[in-house]
Amino acid sequence: MKTLLELDQVQARYGPVQALYDVSLTVGEGEVVAVLGANGAGKTTTLRAVSGTVARSGSIELDGKTVRGGPESSARAGIAHVPEGRGTFVDLTVNENLRLGAYTRRDRQVKQDLQRVAAYFPWMAERGGQQAGTLSGGEQQMLALGRALMSRPRLLLLDEPSLGLAPMVVREFFRTVRELNEQDGLTVLLVEQDARIALAISSRAYVLEVGRVALSGTSAELRDDENVRRSYLGY
Repeated sequence: MKTLLELDQVQARYGPVQALYDVSLTVGEGEVVAVLGANGAGKTTTLRAVSGTVARSGSIELDGKTVRGGPESSARAGIAHVPEGRGTFVDLTVNENLRLGAYTRRDRQVKQDLQRVAAYFPWMAERGGQQAGTLSGGEQQMLALGRALMSRPRLLLLDEPSLGLAPMVVREFFRTVRELNEQDGLTVLLVEQDARIALAISSRAYVLEVGRVALSGTSAELRDDENVRRSYLGY
């Protein structure tokens, strides 16, 4: 499998506080890879390092090319980040949120991609003029995913997408992510507090502890690992 994303000895900090220590990981093209760990382990910071929203050092490459600069540079390189808390623009309409997802593009296929997103989320086409802040939490999370897809990303970063959502909504969200991966070949790096969900949808996973990679392996191997089961799966 061709490597799409590679982090080598990545460090990140918030002011004087170091959050990542020499994190190295890879994500193959068309793969779903999960990042697990307790609160404060550095999961969200890992995604922020990739998308350029935190000060970082070390090497980050997408398809063999070094990713430098801030979030706009990362977006232009083909990285879409759905942050924890969704990041929906609540004062804008559904359609305006979707169109913002395509702001880095210079092609003429934005209208076509609005139709493509609507095929995954039919309600968005029906309620395109609705203010995003009036949507339910699950709908806002779907809108955040739709907005990310509008950039035609090569790599999708998902940060805690299940947070605060009802189990039925979570199942629907991850069903869509699986479909995007299997049918469109979308590559996904997933941070998810619910390790059962993360290991079910991913092929491989990394476990972070205090800003360092403590374990890595196939999702099946980690499901069978007694330490992972006890610490993250609760059995």
